[in-house]
Amino acid sequence: MPTPSSAPPRIARLLSALLLGFSLWLPAAALSATPAPPLMLANVYHPGIALADYWVSEKLDGVRGYWDGKQLLTRGGQRINAPPWFTAGWPKVALDGELWAGRGQFNHAVSTVRREAPDDAAWRRMRFMVFDLPAHPGTFDQRLPVLQSTLAKLAVPWVQPVEQVKLGDDAALQGLLQRTVRQGGEGLMLHRGASLYRAQRSDDLLKVKTHEDAEAKVIGHLPGKGKYQGMLGALLVETPDGLRFKLGSGFSDAQRRQPPALGSVVTYRFRGLNESGIPRFASFMRIYQQ
Repeated sequence: MPTPSSAPPRIARLLSALLLGFSLWLPAAALSATPAPPLMLANVYHPGIALADYWVSEKLDGVRGYWDGKQLLTRGGQRINAPPWFTAGWPKVALDGELWAGRGQFNHAVSTVRREAPDDAAWRRMRFMVFDLPAHPGTFDQRLPVLQSTLAKLAVPWVQPVEQVKLGDDAALQGLLQRTVRQGGEGLMLHRGASLYRAQRSDDLLKVKTHEDAEAKVIGHLPGKGKYQGMLGALLVETPDGLRFKLGSGFSDAQRRQPPALGSVVTYRFRGLNESGIPRFASFMRIYQQ
């Protein structure tokens, strides 16, 4: 395949546009010098799951964090500049968890983690909620007590194991889900007890939520009307498979005054699809974080 520099001008422009479009959908890890950590990823909960085989925990609304034994990384492989005291004395083993500031505090968690120079006061509100030991060779049933023992020995209040429970049936699961959401939580996670830690997406890890969510790229800003005159009315977005639709709800007034930039990727929530494949009741959640 010719490169943009070696092709005729018209073809070169086309190739450059294609490469730019492709790069917007590359994971941050593919554009970063640091390889992305090998993370276990979740599928969506579906009927037919043998619930007795799983541990259940709250799905925390924070920033995925990976401690490689020396440094904190995002899921995309970017180094997180936490204050030295935050990671002092941490074990020399890999920890997989969530950098979390509490329910409803996602924006605080993101802004804190993304700072080049750590804000000490902001980090005082953060916790590293650990849910797995990636390098341990055993099953999750075997990893869980080792994880709890490891963090008990560390004994710092801002590093805690995520609470894991067993539930008897789907009714109990749905009841816990509804209580968690009413209290400001995002949903639940299911972790198969017999599973090894494998860096892939599978039913060994499942997420349970009251709604679905997905990502789309911002390709246009549509003007507002009425009370939103002079502000954003809706985003025109495009999914990875090329579907375009308007995203007009879920924004604060501040976000309407300063909407997500063209080319950025946003997360939206929805409830199923209509016949043309457009997400139903789509609502903006946040700018997507790797």
